[in-house]
Amino acid sequence: MLTFLSIVILIFSVIIHEVSHGYMADYLGDPTARLQGRLTLNPLKHIDPVGSILVPLITSFAGFTFGWAKPVPFNPYNLKNRRSGEFLIALAGPLSNISIALIFGLLIRFVAANYDIYSSTVNSFIQVTSYIVVINIVLAVFNLVPLPPLDGSKLLFSILPEKHVRLRHIIEAYGPIWILLIVLFLWQIISPVIPWIFSLITRMQA
Repeated sequence: MLTFLSIVILIFSVIIHEVSHGYMADYLGDPTARLQGRLTLNPLKHIDPVGSILVPLITSFAGFTFGWAKPVPFNPYNLKNRRSGEFLIALAGPLSNISIALIFGLLIRFVAANYDIYSSTVNSFIQVTSYIVVINIVLAVFNLVPLPPLDGSKLLFSILPEKHVRLRHIIEAYGPIWILLIVLFLWQIISPVIPWIFSLITRMQA
């Protein structure tokens, strides 16, 4: 049941992440996602069979839940200001996850301060909302890693001089390899920050 719950939370969290990219792009002048019907929370529009179903199922048995949705498309040439636009679009995804984590984290604080946390109902509520907070913290932190195809790389390249465009294309060509390296090696260094952020938001131990 907890495995199923974590997968459902992950799916909707990554969908909100991707839709946030699309809404920001639309606001900045690129209607691509809207015209393709991707500015919706309907899972059928966003689910990637591998990233949204298979990978979360496999990783959940390893003690964590990881996955992704189909990226929301955008055309940078439609943006009013391409460089600042790309920065804001990339930032919108992680910010959506941070916002979700803050909302539900503050809800945990409120419930813990005003209700008996040893009550089975309250305890179950806190457990579910804790999953929401942790998963969204993980998504935000993971996506801010400055390696392709993650949002952090887009944030980085959008502030670097234009002369690095060729270098960017070369690095982005190896996106799947970077993801594999992050998951297998770099994430062990980054992951300890997750419980610290969780405790900072909720005042509870992860």
